[in-house]
Amino acid sequence: MCELLALSANTPTDMTFSFRGLARRGGATGDHGDGWGLASFDPSGGGVSIYREKEAAAFCPLAAQVADLNLKAHCSIAHIRKATKGEVALENCHPFHRRWGGQDWVFAHNGDIHESLPPGSTYLPLGSTDSEAAFCWILETLSAAGLSPNNEQGLFEQLVRCSDELAAMGIFNCLISNGAWLFAYASTKLHTLTRRAPFTTATLADDDLTLDFSQLTTPDDVVTIVSTAPLTTNEHWRALEPGEALLLNAGEVIRQHRGR
Repeated sequence: MCELLALSANTPTDMTFSFRGLARRGGATGDHGDGWGLASFDPSGGGVSIYREKEAAAFCPLAAQVADLNLKAHCSIAHIRKATKGEVALENCHPFHRRWGGQDWVFAHNGDIHESLPPGSTYLPLGSTDSEAAFCWILETLSAAGLSPNNEQGLFEQLVRCSDELAAMGIFNCLISNGAWLFAYASTKLHTLTRRAPFTTATLADDDLTLDFSQLTTPDDVVTIVSTAPLTTNEHWRALEPGEALLLNAGEVIRQHRGR
């Protein structure tokens, strides 16, 4: 199965440190070598930049270049793939991107959906994964509900309902973002960590790299990381409960749904 990573922050922040750790699991310290991707939202509202390749992230020159780009955003999502449905191909690499409600939305998934989803009329998969099909189905459902992307409560509640329904069909751990909000849902495995003052050092679990965040931040910075598995060895990560959902904005959890 795949691994997920996301960042939500109250000031434009790069995901370089976390992405380096995740990329190592893409073929070096882990077997998620069937492609990777990273989506970073322009903090000034200029859209989203997406980098994807079908090669193993640990050995991909583009992944190494992206890790050095120092992309700063209020929200970023990354993914490394272990193919279960759909061939190893660029069009099957996450995150997936669509426009909904006049906004850019990106989606990444870890798991398997064992039932076929009805095709929509507006959003159709370009690849052959159950993940992209689920993303398209979610957007069709949001449209059918007549929701506005500015309806925080309604959007969160509908995303929870969609995620619960998809989780009942298999395994559905996911991340969805429009660059401001980050929605995270744990069917089986997802962890979260919030860094705020006083900042300390962090050491990657999959690479010989330690970073002192007190030298890189201000006392007002808040950064929350969501990851399939903890990326560092000396920080306290919280495992989400099965069925738990979070909505984050500016690094803070603004809505929470407790699981079953």
